[in-house]
Parts: sequence; C-alpha cells; structure tokens
Amino acid sequence: MVFRPRGVLSEKRIRTIVKMLDDAENEAAKPFNRFSDLSQLFAVDLDIEAALRVSLHRQKTYATRAPVKSAFYVTTEAVARLAKIHGLVMESSYLSVKIFETIGKAARWLRVPKEMLALDPTVS
Repeated sequence: MVFRPRGVLSEKRIRTIVKMLDDAENEAAKPFNRFSDLSQLFAVDLDIEAALRVSLHRQKTYATRAPVKSAFYVTTEAVARLAKIHGLVMESSYLSVKIFETIGKAARWLRVPKEMLALDPTVS
C-alpha cells in the first residue's frame, strides 16, 4: 500500500487514514507492507499527544498480526519527528517502522522496485 498525503497533516486527517488502514488490514487476504511518501506535506498540525494516541492505537491493533514493514519517506525535520515517535512506539509490535530520506533506500528495504514507490499517479 502506498500513501501520499499532500498539504496539511492534521489529527482529523490521521484518524481518517488510520480508519482506512484498519479496514484494509481487516479485509486483506494476507498482510501487506506499506510506504508513506510524506514529501508533499507543507505543514503538520498534530501535537505529540495526538501522535502518541495514533501510534498506541496502531500498536494495539498490530499486537496479534503477522509482521509487516512500514517505510516513511521524509524530507523535513518536522515530519521526521512524527515518524520517529511512531517508530519508537511501534518497536514492541509486529509493525516494523523505518524512516528514509531517499525513495531508493525505502524500496530496497521493502524489496520492491524503486519505480513502484516513485510512481505518483496524480502527476501526469
């Protein structure tokens, strides 16, 4: 699964995304890795408490699931901080989180072609 948010990342938006992800995981025939390209965010409107709530929810959700990987491509320190918080909380779960500054390194970790992650269907 590839996720490419644009604009402002808010708590409301994160809750919507997590709901979508929870539903996709529950419906999936097998576990899947995910890639979040956070390079198109121009603002983060999320406090640390909200970030922790989301991460704790995901940790609880993933307590009994098969191991998967979640790669975050970040280009700003503000976004990297949020991804780091999420990664720290998820350390005791089956969801392995890593942060990358290049798409190529994320692709190698996820074991997919770089083009698969670099392809943005919203750009023609």
